[in-house]
Amino acid sequence: MSSTTIVFGFAYLILGISGFVLTGSVHKTALIPCVFGVLFLVFGLLGRKESLRKHVMHIAVLIALLAFIGTARSLPHLPELFNGTTEKPAAIITQSLNAGFSILYIILAVRSFIQARRARLS
Repeated sequence: MSSTTIVFGFAYLILGISGFVLTGSVHKTALIPCVFGVLFLVFGLLGRKESLRKHVMHIAVLIALLAFIGTARSLPHLPELFNGTTEKPAAIITQSLNAGFSILYIILAVRSFIQARRARLS
């Protein structure tokens, strides 16, 4: 799961930098996904150490959950984006992708946790 966390860290970094550049490098809030990216990279690297893996991966899932909660509010605005009636299309796209990354990471992590527990019990 630590490698997956690192991959998601890079995905968040790319999302944040892309959002910042696509909004004309004006809105610094577009860089918020970079914060998640850096955290995921750090936790992914720390998760490579066996003694830290369990705790660090659980913290990473908590961060993904917070990221999802913070960005899920953009999902109801997707129809407006497709209709062309939204005021801030770049923000809706970036936040929706952030929410998608977050929920995907949570699903993969929970699946990994269940597999690890089953392996440990058998």
